[in-house]
Amino acid sequence: MPIEIRCQCGKRLKAPDKLAGRTVACPSCSTEIEVPSLAAAEEDEIEEAEVDEEPRSVFGSRPQFSKSRSRSSQDDDQRYSIDEFVDATSQQDQGQGLFELESPYMLEVNLDGLIWTKMGSMVAYVGSIKFTREGLLDKGLGMLLKKAVSGEGTKLTKAEGRGKLYLADNGKRISILNLQDESIFVNGNDLLALEPSVNWDIKMMRSITGMLAGGLFNVKLEGTGMIAITSHFQPMTLRVTPNQPVTTDPNATVAWSGSLTPEFKKDISLKTFFGRGSGESIQMHFKGDGFVVVQPYEEVYFQAQ
Repeated sequence: MPIEIRCQCGKRLKAPDKLAGRTVACPSCSTEIEVPSLAAAEEDEIEEAEVDEEPRSVFGSRPQFSKSRSRSSQDDDQRYSIDEFVDATSQQDQGQGLFELESPYMLEVNLDGLIWTKMGSMVAYVGSIKFTREGLLDKGLGMLLKKAVSGEGTKLTKAEGRGKLYLADNGKRISILNLQDESIFVNGNDLLALEPSVNWDIKMMRSITGMLAGGLFNVKLEGTGMIAITSHFQPMTLRVTPNQPVTTDPNATVAWSGSLTPEFKKDISLKTFFGRGSGESIQMHFKGDGFVVVQPYEEVYFQAQ
């Protein structure tokens, strides 16, 4: 008769009774577990059942919640009392400086001065903060013309003052990058915030292929300072080397190193317009030495009218 044992990782195992008194390795975490005798295992199951039994109320079975719940357990069980909900979701200072992640989807900015943020990304703030939409000539006439031609839909807002500012973008995952006299290209729709010490410039896609990719534009960021970018779900970075170019879907491409200039490959034919193409008619091709960041999601972009 098999003996049921449970590893500290939570994995339940069944071992033949002839292994009683010997050790086996957990297939999940490789922890060595001693197999008890059949009688001892049955006694442990009885004690566990007595401990796990929950009291019932006049309203039927009701889950009993622990007063202390770590954030790591929230994804497993989203049921709370009011006090538990407040404790589990309350803001926590991480002591990480200007930019810190309150959660993978919420950026906390400990503001004492100014930063640039994506317009519409503010969800809350505490303190005295003033928001000013980016002026048409804030970056000069040349930038104004680039925006007019590119149809760029992302606008920046200047946040000034002192306090805590909370930013998010449609539940997308946030990554904080600390530039050290470096440069990076970011898809304009995926730029959430940046320090004023970081210079930025819109880079237009001049080819007809770029326009067919959905009106894509990108922003070149360079200098020293922090930026926050967003992605749908967990991003993945691919290394680009002279011997290993990388090709990506434009709608899944989040960012790439400043040393790279993508080429657009197109596979447009009559079949494409009748829905009989490969479904990957436009691609971004990266050659050189650097990296490309992609997301497991194809985002559709629309030009501003």
